[in-house]
Amino acid sequence: MKLKHKLSLFNIISKLLLVVILWIAFPYIVKKVIYNNADKNLLEKKEKFTNNLDSKEIKDFLLTKDSTEEYVSFSTLHDEFIVLEVSPNQKKINGNVFFNDKRKIENQDSEYRILQHNFTYNKVNYQLEIGSNIKDINELIELLHYNILFTFLGVAFFTFFIDLSYISYLLKPFYKIVETKIKLINEPEKFIHIPIDNTTSEFKELDTALNQMIYRINELFLKEKQFIGNVSHELLTPISILKNRLENLIQNQSLNDNAVDKVSDSLQTLDLMKKVIANLLLISRIDNKQYQINEVIDFDKIISELIENLEDRIQEKHLVITKNILHQVHFSGNQTLIKILLSNLFTNAIKYNNYKGSIIIRDEIINHKYYLTISDSGLGMSTEQASQIFNRFSRIHFDQEGQGIGLAIVNSIAQLHQIEIQVTSEINQGTNFTLIFPYPKNLIKS
Repeated sequence: MKLKHKLSLFNIISKLLLVVILWIAFPYIVKKVIYNNADKNLLEKKEKFTNNLDSKEIKDFLLTKDSTEEYVSFSTLHDEFIVLEVSPNQKKINGNVFFNDKRKIENQDSEYRILQHNFTYNKVNYQLEIGSNIKDINELIELLHYNILFTFLGVAFFTFFIDLSYISYLLKPFYKIVETKIKLINEPEKFIHIPIDNTTSEFKELDTALNQMIYRINELFLKEKQFIGNVSHELLTPISILKNRLENLIQNQSLNDNAVDKVSDSLQTLDLMKKVIANLLLISRIDNKQYQINEVIDFDKIISELIENLEDRIQEKHLVITKNILHQVHFSGNQTLIKILLSNLFTNAIKYNNYKGSIIIRDEIINHKYYLTISDSGLGMSTEQASQIFNRFSRIHFDQEGQGIGLAIVNSIAQLHQIEIQVTSEINQGTNFTLIFPYPKNLIKS
């Protein structure tokens, strides 16, 4: 997942989490504030009421001998009520208590916020209750609850798009560095050394570090190319001279058969050395991207030519070749290298096959990618052996001729062309090499 998408996802989750927390906490906060305000009003009414305890009406009630009598007063709309009665508990009690309770007034049940005040007057304990209807308060809290939810959601989405735009603005230099520099790390000759214009110090440091690194890579790249040229000249030239001298020597009639055999062995060794050096130089040139990959390659044509060129080796083992190329797909790459790649795989399929075995070459298109598979019915190999076959000088079957470098060349060519290689094999059952080409980016379906 890209950095921008990760930041956006984190932004969404954090804002939604904040909305949920606020939606849960806000009703409690609002309820607390409203109830505190209601309690304050009830206290004010209690003070007014208790300050008038000496009035004639209340004094007459308090002088009544019947302790069961009570003073009751309520508003016309039943929004408030006041109850004064002799407390059943004759112990000295002082203080205020707030609570919610349902009360029935004139056959109507309503929920009230109630202040209960206990006090002593003339050595008698009394209980005063002042209630305020909280139906409107609860409705207000519920209304605020949902209004705040929608408000928070609106603010969250609005700020999300603002943050997303700001993130895009901040990361713009970073993505420009990725597109114009980091993606070209493996192609230093195409690298753009011009500093990226940005105001973020961290991105400036990244840009500077990349430029310095590529300068160093270019320097090493040029030295390696020079080294390859020197090796090519310093090694291959003396080998060619020795080979010419030995070829002239072997024609000398004075040599006995034993000497001729030794000279012939030396010539074979020189040929092998020359081939190994040439293959190593080939891998080095491929890895350093010294080949153009802009030629149109016809797989069907190349495979047909390979089968024709290797006909003698095929007949020698009495192999059955099945070519099942169904898709006319042309690949953009280097024709010489692709021929070497397919030739090495096909040669191995012949070399490590059984007498009267079979080789099947087939293709298919899966999920917009082109698959080309070469299967043989030969010796096969274990999973551990298959994991090492692309290493240089790695050999699985030592009884067969070879230097263990052919599949290393295949791997280098595949990497240059962004071709994925899948290998499946089973001992004494055969091996499948599948080449997966990036389609349709650099494939042309005719």
